[in-house]
Amino acid sequence: MVSTAASRMRSAAYFVPFVLTANIFGACATKSEPALTPAQLGEMLEKNPQILANAIEKNPDAFMEAAQKAAQKMQAREQEKSAEAEKAKFEAELKNPLQPTVQAERGFMGDANAPLTIVEYTDFQCPYCVRGYSTIEQVLKNYEGKVKVFVKNLPLPMHPMAVPAAKRFEALRLQDAKKATAFYHAMFADQAGLNKDGEKFLDAAVKKTGADVARVKRDMDSDKVKAIIDADVAEAEKFSFSGTPAFIVDGVSVRGAYPFETFKQILDRKLASAK
Repeated sequence: MVSTAASRMRSAAYFVPFVLTANIFGACATKSEPALTPAQLGEMLEKNPQILANAIEKNPDAFMEAAQKAAQKMQAREQEKSAEAEKAKFEAELKNPLQPTVQAERGFMGDANAPLTIVEYTDFQCPYCVRGYSTIEQVLKNYEGKVKVFVKNLPLPMHPMAVPAAKRFEALRLQDAKKATAFYHAMFADQAGLNKDGEKFLDAAVKKTGADVARVKRDMDSDKVKAIIDADVAEAEKFSFSGTPAFIVDGVSVRGAYPFETFKQILDRKLASAK
């Protein structure tokens, strides 16, 4: 992981011209000598880069402070732009909701008659999906009877156990949706066990569900299970989901392990509009 100091130095480098203009060259102008224009300043630095090095060496603390303030202002502007874009997307998808395919026979969590639907695209080995799982648990608790959740697969290439887990998950669904849901809970309850023991952990989790283990072994490598997972991945790609977790909260996309409050905002808005 990059250290905080290194990160600050890298950010500071981006703002060198601005710092020098404000704190060095701008201060050199007199009434009889007009300040340098940005173009003149740039030309001077290109021809005499040692000026920059000397200025930083003589005023390191002032330089770093000014550069950090500039970096913070730029970061704040970028965050504001991102928030505005997210708000615009939210409003657009409220008017024109995304339409994922949901199949009740694949199983779901929550009340079958719930007015709101969440589709989760997950990777059983993704650490961020553990956060997403916790958030969904909180949503189901706080919106009992109002939300049902369908789980789909989006195994990522960097997680070697993601596809083996997804295959077992779907093989279990072919037997009993409730057993598949129990497997889903087991994966996120002990992801460390999955990372440590791999296939051994997965087979033990399947056995604990009480399913027909031999049948799961057969079905997990079947064309049917492969087609189901491929269809989930294709649907995620259609919605431009490239990472996990990802959600469609009653037509509104949530890309990442956002906190409960994000889901609450969407769900409350949906429930209010339904009234």
